Amino acid sequence: MGIRSANPASSSGVPHRGSGRPMLLADIRRDVRAVRQRDPAARGWLEIVLCYPGLHAVWGYRISHWLWHHRLRLAARVWSAMIRAFTAVDIHPGARLGPGLFIDHATGVVVGETAEVGADVTIYHGVTLGGTSLERGKRHPTVGDRVTIGAGAKVLGPITIGEDSRIGANAVVVKPVPPNSVVVGVPGQIVTRSHPRPADTLPDLDHVRLPDVVGVTLRTLMHRIDELEQAVGKWAEVVEALPEHVQDLVWSNSPPGRAASQRREDLGGVSPQLSCPGTERTQRTGLCR
Repeated sequence: MGIRSANPASSSGVPHRGSGRPMLLADIRRDVRAVRQRDPAARGWLEIVLCYPGLHAVWGYRISHWLWHHRLRLAARVWSAMIRAFTAVDIHPGARLGPGLFIDHATGVVVGETAEVGADVTIYHGVTLGGTSLERGKRHPTVGDRVTIGAGAKVLGPITIGEDSRIGANAVVVKPVPPNSVVVGVPGQIVTRSHPRPADTLPDLDHVRLPDVVGVTLRTLMHRIDELEQAVGKWAEVVEALPEHVQDLVWSNSPPGRAASQRREDLGGVSPQLSCPGTERTQRTGLCR
């Protein structure tokens, strides 16, 4: 997943490089760079620093996270509450956020205590990384590197979202998601990418290109209905070509409770009285579409 390597931390909760040198300034630069790369509306670093509440929320989180891991839990929660009032983003101080996180528009984002977010993740407004248990253990999601979570999506429970995945807007994800996947719908339906994204590319922000799972299912059902209509039509033609006494024998073995003439109509037999207002009858079976 790359979570730990993307956000290495000392026991104090302050990120460090391998040599032990603090990398707070490096994280700040990377946060600003992430905004410039992923928001075409950003025109300069000063505008980003002053006008992006998502960036303010991430920086406020880094302070509260430092306080939390120094056992200053009340101070961490108070500072987190102030940041929430200022930015409309609620990030628990105990969460673990990797570098390069970009929270676009920010409003309504909630990140729970045991959530873990990898490097270069993009989160849009209204997203919830929530829990589904009252137990004190791990109860929030783990999000891999370079994941994009669309507006209003809910990712719930101690599940893992694989790196380079994309969560569609308003999806509700309650099951683990493999790497390089797309998730849409309620509950979230997982579609594996036919062409996985390389790890060295920018995060996938084209979150309007989503598979139509319901549409594909309906088209499959319609195709199956057409095949069944063809089969029934061929069978009805064969029966109609049989002698009358054989036809009566066939109709008498069809489902009980209906007269022979009614059973002919059930199969799309030649029933001139059958009308199809507003539609047209198929040439194969005479059934209404």
